[in-house]
Order: sequence, then C-alpha cells, then structure tokens
Amino acid sequence: MSNSVLSAIADRRSIRAYKAQQITKEQLDALLAAAVQSPSARNAQPWHFSVVQNAALLGEINQEVSKNLDRDAGDIFHAAPTVLFLSCDPAGRWARLDCGIAAQNIALAAHSLGLGSVILGMPDAAFTGPRSEYFNKLLKFPEGHSFAVAIAVGFPAGTKEAHPVEPDRISYIS
Repeated sequence: MSNSVLSAIADRRSIRAYKAQQITKEQLDALLAAAVQSPSARNAQPWHFSVVQNAALLGEINQEVSKNLDRDAGDIFHAAPTVLFLSCDPAGRWARLDCGIAAQNIALAAHSLGLGSVILGMPDAAFTGPRSEYFNKLLKFPEGHSFAVAIAVGFPAGTKEAHPVEPDRISYIS
C-alpha cells in the first residue's frame, strides 16, 4: 500500500549537510503552519516556536553545548540556515511528547517542500547549563518554558541511505 504520506515517511532522511542558501519566508510559513496543526494531548498546544536564522547565535548555542558536554560536539546544527527551537512548560504531562509530534510534522512538511531537516536533542545541553536563562531569554521562550526539541532545516547538500528496518522491533499481541 502506498500513498504520498507513506512515501514521504519512507523517503525522508535526517540531513546533516546543508547549502548556505536560506529558506524562503513562504517555506518557513508552511513549516510553522504544519507545526501548529500538530495534535496535542487535550488540545493543550503546549509549544512555543523560536525561529533562529542567525548563524552567530547558532554558533553561540553550539559553543555552549560543547562547553557543557566537556567535549567538542562539532557543528550540532550541521550548517543549517534555519533552526526551530520548540519549548514548553515541562510541568505539562505530555508537553514534550507533543513537541516531538510537532517536530515530526515540521520534518515531513520540510521534505514535502524539497527541504532537508534533522530533529535535534543535543541543544538541550545549552539550555540546562549555567547560561540557560540567558538562552531562554534570547530565544524568547515564554515564562516557565524550557527547551524541548529543535529541528534544523535547509536545502540539503547531501543525503544518505535509509536506515535498515529491524523487523524484530514489532510484536503482535492477540
């Protein structure tokens, strides 16, 4: 069985190399529309989206990640020209899960627009370290919100093969 949604899920890859070209406002608006249309538990819509297209700021966050991990993390944003940071109130029981669902909506929307994306958890190290409040304010996280997940987006400069499917990861219970 195949359709455009199933094909997009099968064809999408986590892209870790991007062209310097910035995405368009129309593309960004489409990604954000897909994000806010995501389902959430009890329709709480617990997320806040912070769009960063400033390479210097992304570099500063990247540097803080390496510092807080006590190792060179490399370019965690893979030179993507746009990174969307999702924050939420961590007291919300399903808030982080809802943000993950929104990130997947963004990833599939990006793929449908000919863009690449990679969902990122590593930026968390910048938001849990000593400068967390500084970064929370810089990214305009609402009061009480904290980092949930990020997604880097841009025009792919490369791709990769699909990961192998592990059939033993599924159990059928009757």
